[in-house]
Amino acid sequence: MHPVTSTPSAPGVLHIVATPIGNLGDLSPRALDTLRNVAAICAEDTRHTRQLLSHFGLDKPLVALHQHNEDAQAAQLIARLQGGDSLALVSDAGTPLVSDPGFRVVRAARAAGIRVSPVPGACAAIAALSVAGLPSDRFVFEGFLPAKASARRERLTRLAAEPRTLIFYESAHRIDEALDDMIAAFGEDRPVVLARELTKLFETVLDGSLREVRERVGADPNQRKGEFVVMLEGAGDDADAQVAEGRRLYAKLVEHLKPSQAAKLAAELSGAPRKALYGGE
Repeated sequence: MHPVTSTPSAPGVLHIVATPIGNLGDLSPRALDTLRNVAAICAEDTRHTRQLLSHFGLDKPLVALHQHNEDAQAAQLIARLQGGDSLALVSDAGTPLVSDPGFRVVRAARAAGIRVSPVPGACAAIAALSVAGLPSDRFVFEGFLPAKASARRERLTRLAAEPRTLIFYESAHRIDEALDDMIAAFGEDRPVVLARELTKLFETVLDGSLREVRERVGADPNQRKGEFVVMLEGAGDDADAQVAEGRRLYAKLVEHLKPSQAAKLAAELSGAPRKALYGGE
C-alpha cells in the first residue's frame, strides 16, 4: 500500500474591505458577502466593528489590529493566511489604510506571496472631493495634520505653493486652530470647502474663502462638531504661487531676522510683493 499523503491547502486571501463612513446603507453587497465568508475579521476597534456586524446579523471572530500592535500581529496573520484561512481587514470607517493602520500587514502579505484583494467602498476624502466643486483631476491627500501647533504650521507652510487641490482630515477639537493656521499659511482669500459628518444626519458642506468659512464655523457651535474633511484649492497662477512661496520663506526667515528684513529677503527670493508677506513699515 502506498502511504497516504496530505495535500497542502492553498493560501487564503487577505480582503481589504471598505465599510460605511456613516450611512450603513453604503456597505456594498460584495463587502457584506466577504465579511460573511472569511474566517476572521481584523479590526481597528473590535467594539465598533462588532456593532457593524451585529446590524447585519453577522457573528465572526474579530482580531484587534491597530497602530500599537500591527507589527506584532503581522506574523500571526500571515501564518493563518498561509494555512488557508481567508481574512478581512477593516477600519473603523471607510477604506482601510487611508489614515488608518494596515499597510504593514498588506506589505507582509504581499511579500509572502499572499493574494491581497480590495473590496472598494466609501472613503471620506473621495466622497468629500466629489461634492466640493474644486479641481479634482489632481489632488494631494495629507491626512491628519500634526496635533502640535508648531509642527502643524510648518507642514502647512511647506504646502502653501502646492498647485494641486489639498485634502486634510481634521477633528472637532482642532478645527478652529487648523483653519486659523491655514489662513496664516495660505492667506484668507484661498478657496476652501469644509465637509462635515458626510453621509450622516447632520451632513454639511461649507464653501467660500478661508476667512468666510472660518467665520461661519466660529459663529455656529454645531459646525465645530463631528468629523471633518478640509479641502483647499491649490495655488493657482504664477502670482499665487509666488505669494505662497514668499510666505513659506518668510515663516522660516522671521525666526532669525526682524520681520521687515525677513519680508524683504523673502520677497526678493520669491518674487512676491513685500506687502503680501508683511504689513509693517
